[in-house]
Amino acid sequence: MRLDKYLKVSRIIKRRTVANEACDSGRVSVNGKPAKAGLDVKVGDIIEIAFGSSNVKVEVLSVQESVRKEDAASMYKNL
Repeated sequence: MRLDKYLKVSRIIKRRTVANEACDSGRVSVNGKPAKAGLDVKVGDIIEIAFGSSNVKVEVLSVQESVRKEDAASMYKNL
């Protein structure tokens, strides 16, 4: 699954366009490397996102095309 779509489906970022812009501006890294929006996300990847003054670091636990809002948090683990 594409990185921008994963961020939207898992509800880490609310909109795919915002996720796409974050990736293109270099605020998102996967496994320590800057990532573009089209990067394939796999289970076990570590995603880091710079949100203003705070950083979010999560580990990918599952990759699903669609998920209910209540179950979205089970797709990743905060580190």
